[in-house]
Amino acid sequence: MASILKVDTIQDQSGNNIINENADTITIGASGDTINVVGTLQNNGSGLIQGITEADQWRIASNFNYSGSQSLSLLSSNWERVDTNGFGLLGTGMTESSGVFTFPSTGIYLVTFTAHAEGSNTNNNRFVLGATEITTDGTNFTQASEVATNILGNTNNDDTRGTFFCVHQFDVTNVATHKVRFTVACNNNNVIFFGSTSVSLTCVNFIRLGDT
Repeated sequence: MASILKVDTIQDQSGNNIINENADTITIGASGDTINVVGTLQNNGSGLIQGITEADQWRIASNFNYSGSQSLSLLSSNWERVDTNGFGLLGTGMTESSGVFTFPSTGIYLVTFTAHAEGSNTNNNRFVLGATEITTDGTNFTQASEVATNILGNTNNDDTRGTFFCVHQFDVTNVATHKVRFTVACNNNNVIFFGSTSVSLTCVNFIRLGDT
């Protein structure tokens, strides 16, 4: 015959609460305790998801010809989610509109921006710069991270190339207001940022590391 034990609190021999029920809320352990679960912890019959739950990658699908005269220019068009070479989307993924990316859920995200640029043949040295810009009010963007490199000119009528990698860790507490975009700049207008539909050249990655 089955037995039923009806209690609100279970304590250890020192009088510390191990399990407590109050107003339909069950508390296991206390502050500072280590809870060791042997087996599978479930939620309504399904195992709880642990680790990274969102990972996404986007790229510009065609070349961006810079014409900003040293000012930052927004990469506002021709974005596509990567769909070649075995790409795997984890979770819901990002959404994009006019170069502004919206997150699928709150959390702490690792955001990386990689660009592949080419300068036309010239003797002039030039910098190539990229920045990650974020907003926390949905309207006003501020620069969160920036990186730059040089593309050196030459006298052999050869184009020269350079790459940069920009990273920011963003605490997204509200998906309606916390967004991100990407900008580039150069010290002359003879620079192309490469895009492609088959290989990721100028691209961004989003990885949700955990809860906010």
